Amino acid sequence: QLQASGGGLVQAGGSLSLSCAASGRIFRIDTMRWYRQVPGKERELVAQITRGGTTTYGDSVKGRFTISRDNARNMVTLQLGSLKPDDTAVYYCSASIFYTSLSWREYWGQGTLVTVSS
Repeated sequence: QLQASGGGLVQAGGSLSLSCAASGRIFRIDTMRWYRQVPGKERELVAQITRGGTTTYGDSVKGRFTISRDNARNMVTLQLGSLKPDDTAVYYCSASIFYTSLSWREYWGQGTLVTVSS
């Protein structure tokens, strides 16, 4: 399971940090991702990071957001910077988690709201 934390209200131009931790007897976690969703719109991939640390960002957040992970703690963090009102959304983490060496599935966090005021 994944537990997200962080989020809240911030002024435009400000910064925020989101974290997401996986729990249980985990064998391995592969790619970890952050998505966001605004009501009435499709869920958007914000950033992802592979187990080896390769990162990919959505065009709208490149240069402003940074994704990182701690494999020892089974955690992924998203640093949000130079925030804009358009970044207002519910942010979700997801991860490809192996609880055994043979089987995996995609798990999702509960979502955390980020509100950017102008």
